[in-house]
Amino acid sequence: MLKSLKIENYALIESLSVEWDSHLNIITGETGAGKSILLGALGLLLGAKNEGQALKDLERNCVVEALFDIEGYGLEPLFEENDLDYESQITIRRVITPAGKSRAFIGDMPVPLGTLKELGAHLVDIHSQHQNLILASEEFRISSLDSLADNSEILSRYTALLATLQRLRGDYRAMCEQMEAARRDEEWLRYTVEELRAAKLKRGEQAETEQLLSTLESADRISEALTLLRNTLDDEELGALVTLTRSERDLGALGERYAAGATLAKRIKSVIAELKDISTTAADEAERIDADPERIQQLSERLNTIYSLEMKHRAESYDDLLDKFAELEARLATIDNSDAEIKAMAERIEAAESECQSVAEELSISRKGVCSKLESYIEDMLHQLGMEDARFVVEISAADKFLPSGRDCVAYLFTANRTATPTAVERVASGGELSRIMLSLKSLLAQRKRLPTVIFDEIDTGVSGRIADAMGDIIANLSEVLQVIDITHLPQVASKPGTHFVVYKEAGHSNIRRLSKAERIDEIATMLSGSTITDAARKQAKILLG
Repeated sequence: MLKSLKIENYALIESLSVEWDSHLNIITGETGAGKSILLGALGLLLGAKNEGQALKDLERNCVVEALFDIEGYGLEPLFEENDLDYESQITIRRVITPAGKSRAFIGDMPVPLGTLKELGAHLVDIHSQHQNLILASEEFRISSLDSLADNSEILSRYTALLATLQRLRGDYRAMCEQMEAARRDEEWLRYTVEELRAAKLKRGEQAETEQLLSTLESADRISEALTLLRNTLDDEELGALVTLTRSERDLGALGERYAAGATLAKRIKSVIAELKDISTTAADEAERIDADPERIQQLSERLNTIYSLEMKHRAESYDDLLDKFAELEARLATIDNSDAEIKAMAERIEAAESECQSVAEELSISRKGVCSKLESYIEDMLHQLGMEDARFVVEISAADKFLPSGRDCVAYLFTANRTATPTAVERVASGGELSRIMLSLKSLLAQRKRLPTVIFDEIDTGVSGRIADAMGDIIANLSEVLQVIDITHLPQVASKPGTHFVVYKEAGHSNIRRLSKAERIDEIATMLSGSTITDAARKQAKILLG
């Protein structure tokens, strides 16, 4: 329930604050006084986008703030899901900066606009006169039946199943497209994979082959270097090993008289051991490295094969070539396994369709179960509103595909003449008839949804006299079970028992104030007779006010 509303620096509103009654709140005022501006500000608070320039003073923030009593409406899970502190009375605030940026708060916590909109849908239902057109919306007609049938749990299951089905269908289409594209290249793919398989490529092979070929091509120079090394080490007269062995022996013999000589002898001995190992290794290498023309030819051909494959497949490196090879093998394997994969996917889709169909039928049965209740209620209300011969029919037919809300097509059929065949309401109902149908629907849905607050913005457009009085009675009766804010131009409606506010413009600013009993008589009289209040109008106003 909306307890209070404060607006600062919005459109024509400089600053206003209003405390609302918990039952019926009637708002009247001249055209252009700012009633629609008031609703626009409230819409911002409920998550609407800032369309156009909201600020009156471009140097200050626009602030809209409201206090709601939400106790007993089961909103605790919503607060928990959004990590918000739940309180029985909660303040909601929306701030629009001069730069056009928007900030929203629930309590003291900043929240995204989507969260504000989600909470607002549970707090207030704003119905404007233009909303009569939503009777032409099948989405609205279906949602009305779902509200009456309390189908939220079934709808949640159906929505999840439909999302799965749509994902599977998308995957299936993508798989078929991939298979079709792959099959177009299948012949080339098989030839290429076989060519790469025949090459018997191994990880690291190119670098090893290049290194070995480079060594073999330099075999003569390597052999010369190794021979020179061995001669330097092993020459019988001047070789390093012979000379060092002689020095090691001489220094060792001086050990008793020259201690440092013994130390040097030990160090030379270790050097001799290392040089002997070098000499042995050089001999082995000299025997191993052989400038074998046939082996060089083999290695060159192998590298040419690798280089050719790299160029052919535009590989940046040998490893890149191996990665491309693996990718081509995987594509070929996919083609080979495609029939089985497509068949398995088709079976999954068939199972998902069966599940969707089952829940869609459950939804349809539930909706059909409340049709007669809705028809009876609307017809009874229309009879009260002066349409004694009105007939209202809910027609449900099967759709040929899965829709976001099931497989039902819902039409509202209407006729004001008992002998005429009911036709789609959006095609045959006049403006006044649409207003009465919408009031009937809204009164039922508001009670069913247990919405704390319903706002009617000139829902009585197109009616007058006795019918306007009857609409006023319905609105007043509805306010006994929930909070109603009704904006009206009709004195018959404005005179119903409730708290009466008038929206007025003063010095270019829109404002609102609560009327006293005497002021209310004058306001109703003004609505009856115009700017000049006559005694007859004041007398009639008193009669209307009871």
